[in-house]
Amino acid sequence: MSDNRQSLSDLADLANQAAAAPAVAATADAGSEAPAAPQAPAREPHPLREQILDKFGRAYATGRRKDAVARVWLKPGTGKITINGRDQEVYFARPTLRLVINQVFGITERAGQYDVVCTVKGGGLSGQAGAVKHGISQAITKFEPILRAPVKAAGFLTRDSRTVERKKYGKAKARRSFQFSKR
Repeated sequence: MSDNRQSLSDLADLANQAAAAPAVAATADAGSEAPAAPQAPAREPHPLREQILDKFGRAYATGRRKDAVARVWLKPGTGKITINGRDQEVYFARPTLRLVINQVFGITERAGQYDVVCTVKGGGLSGQAGAVKHGISQAITKFEPILRAPVKAAGFLTRDSRTVERKKYGKAKARRSFQFSKR
């Protein structure tokens, strides 16, 4: 039974021998012309996620902001953005809203490379623009997973959860009281 058990000193000696073996092998190879041991080939960085497309070659995503919900389809094209069947210049007349939508393409340096078709419901124009931006961000990361890092770093993948607070009873608005009248 004592033959089967190894002492701590035996294990320490074994560890020392294992550490010395590569050093001896390296000095032996230095003197001879034998080829070195094969090394693992360098791996190319690949995205952790896979490309997710539908049967038409489009990436689909849902974007939300305030009370607005946008369904977004993204496909390679000329940079045309259609919202509820209308061009972006018609639907979002204010240039600031169009700027919000195109921020994603500016960050990823893909301006004019994708066509976007989206339907948006609920909320006002500002919330709808934010929802479309969120949807485009999600869709472009599904189409090109390598772009997830810059889009996420810009904060476009996070849903902005700020919404309007509900009105309470006994108040004029959510927190504003009625005007006080002494008489």
